[in-house]
Amino acid sequence: MTVLTGDQDMLQLVRPNVDIAIMRKGEGNYEVFQEDSFFEQKGLTPAQIIDMKGLMGDSSDNYPGVKGIGEKTAIKLLTQYETIDQLLEKLEELPNGVRKKIESDLDNLHLSRKLAAIHCEVPISCSLEDAKWEVDEKQKQTMLEEFELTKLSRLLRPADSLTN
Repeated sequence: MTVLTGDQDMLQLVRPNVDIAIMRKGEGNYEVFQEDSFFEQKGLTPAQIIDMKGLMGDSSDNYPGVKGIGEKTAIKLLTQYETIDQLLEKLEELPNGVRKKIESDLDNLHLSRKLAAIHCEVPISCSLEDAKWEVDEKQKQTMLEEFELTKLSRLLRPADSLTN
């Protein structure tokens, strides 16, 4: 299954049989992240995305992170210490500047990490088959043509018609 999104937080969900395609600006411009190549692409594991967001925050999702720590520093710290918990255990090993930033923003670090985590342990009472959305392709195309949405009509053509 591939999830198409513009939300980088979704990268934490990459696992066997779950790929994440991050949309970029421009039509058809996206980058696909798969479990077997994720580390080479991002320099982290999918699970470390949560800790990276905890350290650097995310202005688009309104969680603050540690003031003064950006993506490069967050990746460097997680490459060395693997998790925020292990980083905090060895806080005295960090350079003074980084250590002081973390110590002064510890509450925001924990809050941001909590907010960044996507919880998948939600009880679901319907089957995947019941949740599946079936589209009447003929009706969809007729509607799109009726409203003169020709570009959208081309974009939403069924996959099997793209080879014709």
